Amino acid sequence: MFRALKTVSMQRWPWLVLALSALLLLLMGLYFQYQLNYQPCIRCIYVRVAFAGIMLAALLVAIAPGQGFIRSLGACLGGAAAVYGVLQAHELVNIEQILASGGFTTCALFANFPTWLALDSWFPALFAVTGTCGGVDWQFVGLSMAEWSRFILALYALIHLLVFVSQWTKPNKNPYL
Repeated sequence: MFRALKTVSMQRWPWLVLALSALLLLLMGLYFQYQLNYQPCIRCIYVRVAFAGIMLAALLVAIAPGQGFIRSLGACLGGAAAVYGVLQAHELVNIEQILASGGFTTCALFANFPTWLALDSWFPALFAVTGTCGGVDWQFVGLSMAEWSRFILALYALIHLLVFVSQWTKPNKNPYL
């Protein structure tokens, strides 16, 4: 399995598909914000940053998928972004559950990006916080947007982990397998 995964990871198209999937999820978030008027909270913005990180890591590898170091770096960066997103989405799910049970909690109203990466100032249409945490305005199959994000980001993290581990195996050179 790992040999096949490494062979696939050495091609450009899987990384472009990964980048495209993350881009589509980012665009879906923007659709919810600007067309359906669901305003993103700080955790939602951090989840967006995770999807953007996954997309950028995949595009980095798509530039030179034949380079083992670049593939490993992209798998690490994309995996780190996915794990960060899982943690943020999990925290948002906890906030939703506290509010649904009648409790009280709140979150920050402004993003806390480092000064060298002020995404909310550079790209306010994408990364500005305009809502508050905890409102479940949308559900699909009984799961909120935060729960879906957590699930999807966990899948991304698993994929990145498997790809990273596969980089330590020898590629499959048999064209008939």
